[in-house]
Amino acid sequence: MPRNLGQSIETDIKSLCEKVLRKVTPDEKERSDTLGFSKFLVETLKKDLSMSGISAEVQIEGSVAKDTWLAGEKDIDIFILLPSEYGRDAFRRVLEAAKRVSGENYLEAYAEHPYIEAYINGFTVNFVPCFMVRDPSEAKSSVDRTPFHTQYVKSKLSEDLKNEIRLLKAFMRGIGVYGAEIKVGGFSGYLCELLVLYYGSFINVLRAASGWHKGEVIDIEGYYKSPNEAREAFQNEPLIVIDPVDKKRNVASAVRLNRLSEFILASRFFLKKPDIKFFEPRAIEPYQTDDLLMAMRERGSAIIFLKTGAIRAVPDILWGQLFRSQRALVNLIEQFDFDVLRSEVWSDEKSVNIFVFELSSRFLPPIKRYVGPPIDKTSNCEEFLRKHLGSEEVFSGPRLEGDRLVIEKRRRYTDIIELLKDNLASDGGRRIGVASLVAKALSESMEILINEEILNFYSTNSDFARFLTEYLIGRPRWLL
Repeated sequence: MPRNLGQSIETDIKSLCEKVLRKVTPDEKERSDTLGFSKFLVETLKKDLSMSGISAEVQIEGSVAKDTWLAGEKDIDIFILLPSEYGRDAFRRVLEAAKRVSGENYLEAYAEHPYIEAYINGFTVNFVPCFMVRDPSEAKSSVDRTPFHTQYVKSKLSEDLKNEIRLLKAFMRGIGVYGAEIKVGGFSGYLCELLVLYYGSFINVLRAASGWHKGEVIDIEGYYKSPNEAREAFQNEPLIVIDPVDKKRNVASAVRLNRLSEFILASRFFLKKPDIKFFEPRAIEPYQTDDLLMAMRERGSAIIFLKTGAIRAVPDILWGQLFRSQRALVNLIEQFDFDVLRSEVWSDEKSVNIFVFELSSRFLPPIKRYVGPPIDKTSNCEEFLRKHLGSEEVFSGPRLEGDRLVIEKRRRYTDIIELLKDNLASDGGRRIGVASLVAKALSESMEILINEEILNFYSTNSDFARFLTEYLIGRPRWLL
C-alpha cells in the first residue's frame, strides 16, 4: 500500500472513531441516572432481604459496574451473593424479594438456576442470585464467577481503554454480532473487554481479527502451553478465549461460527474502507407490497411461513426453544426429500413467532427412485426383493440396471403443507423434536402460509416487514 494512501486511511479511521466515541459515551446525565437508579435498586433490595432474615451481599455487575456501557443501553445486572453454606432453596426466597422490588412487570427464568428479568423505569434489570466463593475454582455455576470477571477487568482498565472498549462494542453492535444471548449468538460485553485488554485498542482487535481462523486461541494469562492444547480442551469451538479467572472456561463459547465469520469479514472491510455504516447501518426500508411480490416471484421458490401465537418466556428461553424447534423442523422437511434453501426465525418476543423455510419447490413428484444392492450381494438382494415385490407403494420395478436392483416408489408426501400439518397438528411436533413451549403454541395457534399469503401480516407489522425485506435482500447492512 502506498504510504500516502495508508496515512489517509489511518487519518480517516481516527477521525471516524472520535466521532463515534462522542455518540456512544454516556453523558453526565445518563451516567448519573443509571448509576443512581442502580444504587437505589441495590439499597432497596438489601433492606428487603434484611427484613426477610437473609444474609447476602448485593452488588452491581456487568458493564455498568465497569463503566463500559454504551450510551442508550438500559441493562442493569444486580447480583445477590449468598454465603456458600446456604442451599439452593435460598434462591427462591431471594427471588421473592426481587419480585417485590420489581413490581409487577417481570419474568422468572431459569438458566443454571432461577433469576428474575424485570422491566423498571425503562431499564431491563436482571436480579441474579449466586453463591459467594473465595476463588473462581469453587464456583458452583457460571454466574458465581461474574464478580471475579468484574474485579479482573476493573483492575486493568484506564479511561483510554474504556473508550476503546466502547468503540469495539459499538462496531459489533453495528454489524449485528454484539451480544451472547441465544438470539444473537455473538460477542458478550465481557468478551469485548478482554479482547481490548489483550490487543490494546479497538483497531488492534480488528487488525488481529482480520487474520483469525476457525479455532483461534487467545489465552491472556497463558494457562495453556500451546494453542493446540487449548483446542484439545475446547474441541470444535469456533473461537477460544480462555477466561483469565478460570482456565476451564471459554469466554467465547456462545459465539456461533457465522457471527465470528461476520466479524472477521467486517473487520477486513472496515480497515480498507472505514465508514460510519459499520457503527450506524442505515435503516432498511421495507419493500412496498408490489415490490415484495415481485421479489418473491423472481426467486421462483416456495417460502413457507409457519406462524404461532404467544410464547411467554424470557428472550433467552424463547430463542433457545425457537432455534431447537427450527432444527427439528428442518430435519423433518429434509427427511422427506424437500430441498431447504434457507431457514430463519422471527419473533416479536410477545405475541407472534414465525419460522421461515424457503424450499426449491412446494411440491415433489409422486415417485422416488431407489437404488438397491448390487447383484453379487446375494442376501441383500433377496431382502430387497422380499420387501418390494408386490408392494402397493412400488410404481415400477424391481428391475436391473447394470448390476443393481432399482425401483420407483410412491412418496409419502408430495406437498410440504400436508407434511407440516400431519406432523404438527396433533401435538405441535413434540414427537419430532419441537421444543415444549413452541409445540404448545403450534398445537393451539398454528398457521401455515406460503409466499404471498403472508402479505396481510407483512402489511400490518413493520418489524416483520423489515425482517422479510432483509431476508430477501440477503446481504449484511454494512455491505449495502
